[in-house]
Amino acid sequence: MRSFHQISAVGALAALMALCAPLVGAHAQTVKPLVVDLTTTGRGMNQTISVENTSAAPLPVEMTVQELLIDGGETQLTGTDPGDIFVFPPQATIQPGQTQTFRVQYVGDPALANSKHYYVTVAQVPVQSRTGASGVQVVFNFQVLASVGSSGAEPALRVQSAAIGTDETGQPVPVITMINDSATYGYLANGKLRIIEKDASGREIFRRTFSGPEISQTLGMGLISSGQQRVFTLSTILPQEGGVIEARFTPDR
Repeated sequence: MRSFHQISAVGALAALMALCAPLVGAHAQTVKPLVVDLTTTGRGMNQTISVENTSAAPLPVEMTVQELLIDGGETQLTGTDPGDIFVFPPQATIQPGQTQTFRVQYVGDPALANSKHYYVTVAQVPVQSRTGASGVQVVFNFQVLASVGSSGAEPALRVQSAAIGTDETGQPVPVITMINDSATYGYLANGKLRIIEKDASGREIFRRTFSGPEISQTLGMGLISSGQQRVFTLSTILPQEGGVIEARFTPDR
């Protein structure tokens, strides 16, 4: 009698950091990109996800969609497919060393009042062992963040407030609250963030401008949904706890 167990290893975007680099499944597959941007009309309604089989055996995969609800940076999976994101093909078997392209298309309301977000899960389908031996099968699931914004709309990210907080070691660090006043989503990493600290007398003691690549390396892409705010704690240590800080965000053009 065969004994065979499956363990699922999930490659996900942590707390909507929206990572920009491809995530690699060392024993099964490479999925890219992990962030997909869609529009409600035009050519931007379609994007592709590429899955490469890096293993020595055929790789069966299945694509599923769940709507993602976002509130102040907190995320909640609805567990249901709303039917306005279409993935083709929904299933495929990828031969060793080969790459399969999946088309992701928005088919919902062309006049969205607010942006919408989804997880497209690339799930490795477990295969029953043919050897008759006991064992453990590790399957890899990857979650791709797909976001939809109204065609022609632009994000309107701005700093709502800036304060001095502490990191896990008690060191003073900048804490920035961003808000997006637009009907579409935006990314903090698609711009520059300038931080200035002044002491109690008003003298400037710290100044630094973080570029988009620097932001993405430390905070991820920094997704901010339409009409929402999100708090970011930077890892840069400030000279002192007292005083005040100023922050300014400048979007890339």
